[in-house]
Amino acid sequence: MKKNHVVLLLHCPDQKGIVLEVSKFLVAHQCNILELDQYTDLENNHFFMRVKFDKGDVELSEKLLESSFEETVAEKCTMKWRMYFCGKPWRVALFVTKLSHCIYDILQRYRSNEWDIEIPLIISNHDKLAYIAEQFDIPYHVFPITKENKLEQEAKELALLKENDIDFVVLARYMQVLTDDFIGHYPNKIINIHHSSLPAFPGSKPYHSAYRRGVKIIGATSHFVTADLDAGPIIAQDITKISHTDSVQDLIRKGRDLEKTVLSEAIWLKLEHKILSFKNKTIVFR
Repeated sequence: MKKNHVVLLLHCPDQKGIVLEVSKFLVAHQCNILELDQYTDLENNHFFMRVKFDKGDVELSEKLLESSFEETVAEKCTMKWRMYFCGKPWRVALFVTKLSHCIYDILQRYRSNEWDIEIPLIISNHDKLAYIAEQFDIPYHVFPITKENKLEQEAKELALLKENDIDFVVLARYMQVLTDDFIGHYPNKIINIHHSSLPAFPGSKPYHSAYRRGVKIIGATSHFVTADLDAGPIIAQDITKISHTDSVQDLIRKGRDLEKTVLSEAIWLKLEHKILSFKNKTIVFR
């Protein structure tokens, strides 16, 4: 997105005139609407909206635009909202353990400038993937985790994230459960990926279990991390069909392909400010 572009995400109780009020505000501030998506949840009587607009060359500070919107629109409509001012690359931290397929996919997209991001560091509880960080010239930090040192190590990780001004975290097959305290520092700013065989096939070899049951589909789920393990708001999902001719290795290969694409889709949606979380669900503007 260009530096003059702004994305406004909002939700509030449904009522007449919301789109009109937002549009009038933008026109009054000489802004040009580029995209507008809206959705009304009739069951909960709740309204959701995403607007991307160009504020042009008008000398209007971010704080002034935000305070003006709060006073003239948001308060009147009882909105929860946020404006995202574009043009500055997101700073993303990657967390990994031993599996390399997701981190390679992310770093290739990063190197090819598919995403406007910066990756100042990679964090792991194991040194196995340090060679990948070296290939991409990214600092790699190892924090071995045990039951005894978990809180101490997470405190060090959080300090490192703060020092590097990290916007959000991606768990690229990071095989550690984050504590509630860690998650609380990045609400709706930690994205995870896992196979969709949970909870039916838990454990370290879910594809082997799925194979023995003769499953007909496998999938992957990307979601925001919350204190409720693997139950945060879902961002993106996909599936692929399985037949009796597929081996365990086929399931693993197809599953990892899904994990890469679904995780990357979730990251892209986050970068484009197309996700609104509400009551442990997401509204995703496509």
